[in-house]
Amino acid sequence: MSVGRGAFVKEVESEINRLLEKINRQMSTYLPDSELSQFNACGHTNWFPVSREVVEVFENALALSEASQGAFDITVGPLVNLWGFGPEKRAWQVPEADRIAQLLRHVGYNKVFAQTRPPRIRKTAPEVYCDLSAIAKGHGVDRVAQYLEAIRVQDYLVQIGGEVRAKGKNPEGQTWNVGIQDPRDASRICRRVQLQNQALSTSGDYVQSFEQNGRKYSHTIDPRTGRPVTHALASVSVVHDSSAMADAWATALNVLGSEAGFALAAKKGLPVLMVLRTPDGYVEKMTPDFLELIAEAP
Repeated sequence: MSVGRGAFVKEVESEINRLLEKINRQMSTYLPDSELSQFNACGHTNWFPVSREVVEVFENALALSEASQGAFDITVGPLVNLWGFGPEKRAWQVPEADRIAQLLRHVGYNKVFAQTRPPRIRKTAPEVYCDLSAIAKGHGVDRVAQYLEAIRVQDYLVQIGGEVRAKGKNPEGQTWNVGIQDPRDASRICRRVQLQNQALSTSGDYVQSFEQNGRKYSHTIDPRTGRPVTHALASVSVVHDSSAMADAWATALNVLGSEAGFALAAKKGLPVLMVLRTPDGYVEKMTPDFLELIAEAP
């Protein structure tokens, strides 16, 4: 019995690895021959054939761009690279204002289009460059979850980086309790939430940043200004049925900040936890929907 189970686990591991490798070949900006990299490099504005999965991610991204009024935007890639947070190897330093303005001319979610039949994408100018890093990882989690359900695995927790999706029960027969990292101390958990066929994503400035002349610059770039966000948000955690959408919403709300972002989250009925820096220390701010998911006190 144990041999059969071991062979099954190995087969599942191999299939998941193949699945993630496929997603990389579709959506990575680090692989020069991925579908996305080839689209970014193409020097024309004609329809570009891609896999249906790429179209799905583009459509989800564009819908969220519309919902967040441009706070989430996959065309921000050139500015992410310029600030040193992308695949291009650059020193972390504040770019010249003229260069930021130059790249901003080619940023805007209205500059890309997606079509399902046949699956293809298009840009309005050759200079438009897309980066799916704020949604593709969550998409990968969803794909793994779909595969597990297809082979009738009813209880699972899938995690890729900071993206988590859970269904069913944990090995103790209880609902999955997932911890949210405390932005003040990476070794601590600030909250735990119960996930029932839901996904959790956290976006924060404690993951990647640099300092110059005594000022801290976050890796989260506001597509509307071309510069890192400067508000008091330390982290944003979002629970959603889709890991891809949780991933993207966390980025969008992080860009919008604690006031506009929280108002939009409440309007959309999103379970959201925000951790803010204040002169008196860190403060939590959560929507009513998030309160219902808290598993225990911090």
